Amino acid sequence: VQLQASGGGLVQPGESRRLSCVVSGFTLDHHSVGWFRRVPGEAREEISCINAYQYSDESVKGRFAISRDKRKNTIYLQINNLKPEDTAVYSCAAAGWGPCSVNGMDYWGKGTLVTVSS
Repeated sequence: VQLQASGGGLVQPGESRRLSCVVSGFTLDHHSVGWFRRVPGEAREEISCINAYQYSDESVKGRFAISRDKRKNTIYLQINNLKPEDTAVYSCAAAGWGPCSVNGMDYWGKGTLVTVSS
């Protein structure tokens, strides 16, 4: 199982960014997948997840929207109206079974750094 995240970089406050995570080794239908982030000096936190067997292919929480493309076996994180406090390493992860949780994911991709600064 491999997860490869991309899309990070330097962005201006107020801009939007879409992160991608290509998954290989299993199909998205049968596993919970999600996006997490770690702000420097703080604990990792869950941003949004799509749980296994969830009917909808997307979920929106405020400025963050997660979606999955089963044909491409890829999940996305759209972040709107970025703020300096969103600066963090963003990682995608998958669970072997069960729902998403910070401590319950079995497979992690290498994170991608998003820096929000003017």
